Parts: sequence; C-alpha cells; structure tokens
Amino acid sequence: MKVGILGSGVVGQTIGAKLVERGEDVVLGTRSPTQLENQRGRAPSLREWLEKTQNKARVATFQEAARHGEIVINATSGADSLKALELAGEANLATKILIDVANPLDFSRGMPPSLLVCNTDSLAEQIQRAFPTAKVVKTLNTTNALVMVDPGQVAGGDHDLFVSGNDAAAKSRVIDLLQQWFGWRSVIDLGDITTARGAEMLLPIWVQLLGALGTPMFNFRIAR
Repeated sequence: MKVGILGSGVVGQTIGAKLVERGEDVVLGTRSPTQLENQRGRAPSLREWLEKTQNKARVATFQEAARHGEIVINATSGADSLKALELAGEANLATKILIDVANPLDFSRGMPPSLLVCNTDSLAEQIQRAFPTAKVVKTLNTTNALVMVDPGQVAGGDHDLFVSGNDAAAKSRVIDLLQQWFGWRSVIDLGDITTARGAEMLLPIWVQLLGALGTPMFNFRIAR
C-alpha cells in the first residue's frame, strides 16, 4: 500500500520504518527534504532513517507525500499540523483517509506542556473543518511511538487504543490497518470526531505518568 507520512520526527520515523519493514510503499514528507544530514529533534537524521529502511522509503515534501499516499498519516507536531497540511494541499488529501496521530501540545512555558486546544474543540476537529473532504480518523495519539508500532512491548499487548472520526467506513478501515500493521488487538471506537477531545485530553495525565513511572513504555487499559 502507498502510505504518505507527514512529519519527520520520532513518531513519523518510527511509524515509517515499521511500515517499510512490512513492505508498504512509504514516502515521508518534511519541510526540508534535501537536508538529510540534520537531526530531527530527538530523532536521527533522515539519512540515518533512510539507511535503516535500506533506502526502500523516500523523503519528499509534504505535498509529494500526501499525493503519494492512498492513506495519509499526520505525524507532525500538533502546533504545526494545520500549516503542514496546508502545504500538503487540500486536493492531495481529498476523499482520502487521514490518520491524525498528533497532539496539540504547547511547550512555550516549558515542561510539562499544556494543550493548545481542549474541552470544546480538538486538533482533529480543526483538521476536519479545514479539510472537509478528507476522512479524518484520530488514533495512536495516546501512547509512545514505540508502543504505537509494537503494542506487545507493554503487558503483552493487553491494553487499548482509541479511534474517533465521522466516517464509519474510514474508522473500520483504520482499525483493520492498526491490527494488520502493528498488531493492535483492542481498539475502542469512541464515536464521531468530537470525541477526539477526550483522547487528546489524555495527554496531560500521560505526561504525569511518564514522570511518575520514569518510562514511556506504558498505556491505558480499560477494565470492564
């Protein structure tokens, strides 16, 4: 499958490498596709990432990545997601499933971050309003990148993921992909795109748990 990933940081690189390992046709989109030697925040350089994928993936602009993907994944920083998606181009996102894994984190006052939007709105809703013909599905944002692509690393995979979105068929397709690509066994459909507010507002407690546990290798399990 052709997958376009927007964002070249830890999350984008981790998801991209896993999909390449599975044999998917991945294009990783970034603002600076020619600057392969620069370290990407806490992530390695794109040169190192390409070597890790045995050069089976390609690095390109946001626009090229979005055009390439049958499925597009938004793994950009939440504060920059709308700008990145604008660069990707509405026409390149139209009618496609857009998996949004970003969180609207505000680091302007240092750690811990606060949320740029919450309670009555969410980043996922903002993306859906800005790109009304895209089928936005919010998921994967409530756990660490390593757990995203290998849930078995925590409690043998006995924990939960959430999806939110307006298009039932798109959510069903994303749930199937989460199972096929990464091995997620339990995915809870929260409802329409407004329910992404709750998923995004889990991040403050996730950050506090990170500090208390001293590791990002954990996730939420819904006991019932």
